[in-house]
Amino acid sequence: MADYCLDLRGVGMRYGVGAASVSALESIDLAIRSQEFVTIVGPSGCGKSTLLYLIGGFLQASAGEILLHGRPIAGPGPDRGIVFQRYSLFPWLTVGGNIGYGLQEKGVPKAERQRLIREYVSLVHLEGFENRYPRELSGGMQQRVAIAQTLACGPEILLMDEPFGALDAQTRRILQDEVRRIWRRDTKTVLFVTHDVEEAVALGTRIVIMAARPGRIKEVLTRDFEVADGDEFEADPAFVALKLHVWRSVKEEVEAARAAGVHG
Repeated sequence: MADYCLDLRGVGMRYGVGAASVSALESIDLAIRSQEFVTIVGPSGCGKSTLLYLIGGFLQASAGEILLHGRPIAGPGPDRGIVFQRYSLFPWLTVGGNIGYGLQEKGVPKAERQRLIREYVSLVHLEGFENRYPRELSGGMQQRVAIAQTLACGPEILLMDEPFGALDAQTRRILQDEVRRIWRRDTKTVLFVTHDVEEAVALGTRIVIMAARPGRIKEVLTRDFEVADGDEFEADPAFVALKLHVWRSVKEEVEAARAAGVHG
């Protein structure tokens, strides 16, 4: 595996000033290798999404530093693409228009733009829907468009903030398989925030477990076995054991947060 591409050193984040300030993250140390699929799981309010937004450059850390290939992250950039829980599509653009929007902004010539739109429409299995508008699509289809929209711009790192949290269980499972397939094909570095323990274990080659607020890294686990598409992995003893370990660790943090009166 390639060298580390992302390095978080002593990262902290506080919201507000003075006595009214709140510590969202403290002393985050994490190094991520190129082409890893890292899932981040923990109790509500532990700073999972804040951590992702810091990496994306949408927020500035209160302490520490975040390095991308050894250089500090100073703001958003095309090397990092983000997929939100809400689909963040332009309602006045078609599927093809949404996927091609970022390419047009980058000045990609029309012929190449159309080729890439076709490629990513095919990648997320939306052939025949190129001229539909978001309102004409299901939630799962809208999220496929959002993923294609982000991937089409060619980011090195894909940041996903609970992208399937608003979907039903069946659609969620289908899209998990799709994201795993896309990652295997494109071998991008993926950071995927989720509150779902099974999703964290099924997708992540490494699973980062966050402690209750102020958010800290409690544990980092490596999944050293493959997960097949579909639901066959659910009966795999190795998967069951890792899922149980992660669940117990997260449950401890949920209970600690309740005892401390911390609410997400």
